[in-house]
Amino acid sequence: MGATEHARYWQHPRLPGVDLLRARYVSHTFSRHAHDGFVIAAVTSGVEGVGLPRGAENVGAGGVVLINPETPHTAYAGAREGWSYRVLYPPVGLVAEVAAEVTPLRGTPSFTENVLDDPGGGRLIADVHRAAEADNALAADTLLRRTVARLLRRCGSTAADPSGAAGSGAAAAARARELLVEHMADPPTLERLAAATGTGPFALLRAFRAAYGLPPHSWLTGARVRRARQLLDAGCTPAGAAAAVGFTDQPHLNRHFTRIVGVPPGAYQRERRRTGSAGRGDGGTGSRGPSAREPWAGTAGAVSRNTAGEGFAAGGPPGGRAAGQGTRRPAVPAAAKTYKTEPGSGP
Repeated sequence: MGATEHARYWQHPRLPGVDLLRARYVSHTFSRHAHDGFVIAAVTSGVEGVGLPRGAENVGAGGVVLINPETPHTAYAGAREGWSYRVLYPPVGLVAEVAAEVTPLRGTPSFTENVLDDPGGGRLIADVHRAAEADNALAADTLLRRTVARLLRRCGSTAADPSGAAGSGAAAAARARELLVEHMADPPTLERLAAATGTGPFALLRAFRAAYGLPPHSWLTGARVRRARQLLDAGCTPAGAAAAVGFTDQPHLNRHFTRIVGVPPGAYQRERRRTGSAGRGDGGTGSRGPSAREPWAGTAGAVSRNTAGEGFAAGGPPGGRAAGQGTRRPAVPAAAKTYKTEPGSGP
């Protein structure tokens, strides 16, 4: 594969709300951000570095990364050769549905671990992708639910109720977030936010970070990208989306969108159009189907294509056995030779 990076970010039309990312990154770094739903990733080669509230983790092949909703995190190459992975982004509702059916958990589910050494779980995650790529929605949905059930049984719990946060600081942070959403294109200063929430600037900073893991300006960047996704799904141009959410211009949107989503906005929208979800306006929760056409060429200008014959058999659920769960942390291979990528070439 040499120095190339590539990624495909898409959704199958019969798995609405579940985004899929298949990628190889070397120099790409995800800025600190959070998701509305869950992140379930299987590292297939190399080493992924993950920055989490508990600290940094290096995850090698066979490792599974689990990130709960609204948990700030980063991702980057944990070794010089970068990393390849397959990611599922199931919504909270789907995970809660599985939890209610196969576990004693009630309420909003969460994972108690961020990293597992679980090659069997990793194979299941990869098989969800392969089934979707083969346009076998029944197998993909079955494997997806088996994957979620397996992981919930291993390290599932019930999330703390955010409405139970005590004190005026939590209320001020929640109100500040509402104001940032309402005035996304022209947000108030920290001083004005504090005045509107009845607290001081530094007190609000502390409360906001305690509640959401990020300072207000960083949280706002992520919120703008989420809203830009909704606009792109509805057919808005990247330039129009940039202006609507308050980015200075399209390159400003391109930079932050790529650092959070993993692909540029233009490529994201082209994949939506190719696979049938453009115009839904659902911010990444609508449907889009598989495509054998070329997805995004990453920062090195290479093209990632659907891979035929990767071992998925439509008649059965490969890689789904529950054995081999092992210890919590995967082995991390030694760094290999350095790969060098070329500059990116537009949205």
